[in-house]
Amino acid sequence: MYYNISEQELFLFHQGTNYHSHQLLGCHTIKWEGTQGYRFVVWAPNAKEIHVVGDFNQWKGNLHPLKRITNEGLWIGFYTDIPENIPYKYEIESENGQVLLKADPYALQSELRPKTASLTPILSGYEWSDDDWQEEKKTFDVYSSPVSIYEVHLGSWKTNVDGEFYSYRELADQLVPYVKSLGYTHIELLPLAEHPFDLSWGYQITGYFSVTSRYGPRDEFKYFVDQCHQQNIGVIMDWVPGHFCKDDFALRQFDGEALYEYADPRKAEKKLWGTLTFDFGRPEVQSFLISNALFWLEEYHIDGIRVDAVASMLYLNFDKSEDKDKIYNSYGGDENLEAYAFIRKLNEVIFSYEPGAMMMAEDSSDLPLVTAPTHVGGLGFNFKWNMGWMNDTLTYMEADPVYRKWHHNLLTFPFMYTHTENFLLPLSHDEVVHGKKSLLDKMPGDQWRQFANLRLLYGYMMAHPGKKLLFMGGELAQYAEWKDQEQLDWQLLDYPLHKAIFNYVKALNHFYLEYPELYELDHNTEGFEWIDPHNIDQSVIAFRRRSTSPGEELIVVCNFTPEVLFDYKIGVPTPGTYQEIFNSDASQFGGSGQVNDADHFSIPQEWHRLLQHIKIKVPPLAITIFKCKKVPEFIEEAN
Repeated sequence: MYYNISEQELFLFHQGTNYHSHQLLGCHTIKWEGTQGYRFVVWAPNAKEIHVVGDFNQWKGNLHPLKRITNEGLWIGFYTDIPENIPYKYEIESENGQVLLKADPYALQSELRPKTASLTPILSGYEWSDDDWQEEKKTFDVYSSPVSIYEVHLGSWKTNVDGEFYSYRELADQLVPYVKSLGYTHIELLPLAEHPFDLSWGYQITGYFSVTSRYGPRDEFKYFVDQCHQQNIGVIMDWVPGHFCKDDFALRQFDGEALYEYADPRKAEKKLWGTLTFDFGRPEVQSFLISNALFWLEEYHIDGIRVDAVASMLYLNFDKSEDKDKIYNSYGGDENLEAYAFIRKLNEVIFSYEPGAMMMAEDSSDLPLVTAPTHVGGLGFNFKWNMGWMNDTLTYMEADPVYRKWHHNLLTFPFMYTHTENFLLPLSHDEVVHGKKSLLDKMPGDQWRQFANLRLLYGYMMAHPGKKLLFMGGELAQYAEWKDQEQLDWQLLDYPLHKAIFNYVKALNHFYLEYPELYELDHNTEGFEWIDPHNIDQSVIAFRRRSTSPGEELIVVCNFTPEVLFDYKIGVPTPGTYQEIFNSDASQFGGSGQVNDADHFSIPQEWHRLLQHIKIKVPPLAITIFKCKKVPEFIEEAN
């Protein structure tokens, strides 16, 4: 035993199978031989000497040495004279004589930027109150349940009057009820691991186990998650295993040589982002990353992880344009075989510990079987962001309606593959930054048409098979791109059209929750059927969405032009009375009020290959949804 550490824990870490290595490495409060103190453990195989330095020893590297305890490079020390919540780093003397000051890779809390030291942990006294949520998760079927996600960057959702960030506790008291009132089922947070640069939004990390100190201490973040769960809102967090910062105080050349990154700079360098790639084949790095994913799920009760930039992990030449920079695997391909193996291992481990977790891949490639089980050759995720749908749909919506007939395939093609994976439909932060314009500003036409197009886009996404995600500010119909250093344009709610969009998003989410046809069979071909994908000239599509209950379905009609169509025939499957139950052109949503007030009796004449049809008014630039409310008595008797 080394200060309450077993030989088994050490062995598993070096084998890449210690999935709770955060309980081994880092700084932990322990009691040893009747005395309480801090135990420090760090992995640095190329180090000659290591000392713990900080305010407690005036940053002098001769007072708190660590001892090497494994040939593979684990170092340990136990000290009783170091206070809690005090900055510290590891002073590492490398084999070539360099002296490096490094933050603890396993630190649980870090100093507020621009300071970079780790903090000795305060024992968490937080008592969770989400037992009901955790119990329901054990039997929760996410595939057949509604999932509507509000994506949030905590630093710019809303700020204090002086422009400073809200704390986790303040966000819990304001953001959570806001999201609940809008009808969302989940909040997705941009990365919350510690990062030095605000404008990286958390995607360039230095402290993988350290919840960022920008918004307060870690127990306050637990309070935030707890409040979400008490409001029946799940929490998903973006996680970044694909790359890490080059900052000198962090993981880069941690002990004087490449350790967490690949030794080959051609594999290590991510020139696109100016970062470094993890060495996915190194067992200790596997223990680090898999433990980190489990840590967020277990320690902070996170319900799901969106794995960022999966394609950049899977392909050795992801961001390489010049042949001289390209490298290939042993079979001659550019797949990173170690990354493939790591991702499969990651998902297998996560689901073995947290079977109800959502593991979502943000993958821009066309790789098949991303959400298939690993035993059939899949990557093992249970959801994939549908980047193809997002790109095609936004390209189509940006076209003037006059020209949309020439791009009709962009609208219909995503349905060809929508059931090949468990897809999520994202309208995320990536689509409203870097000159891409806001969603509203992407829409063509005058102001009325822009708002109508935006309502149609949101409604079409909600009716399309797949789970849903909208980035914050989308509910306000912001004209400006996301301004990551300012709060959302809340003043827009004083303007009628923007307030109407806000009410529309709220109504749309609650409508989605009310009708199982829109979510129960998202990933099953029985949940969707075309009525008419072929009306290219008028840019109108119609389809059916079904639930698991026999006979329960919705008829969805989308008109992507500003023309009102009267007495428009739509094939329906059963005779009866059809009622319009949702219309994005309703006046309360800022539309022109071209609604179908009266019920529509089906006509026993074949249309769209169906035995019945109804004649409806199709509103301009709008989605309208119908449901059979009453079946004739003689039909019921026959059944």
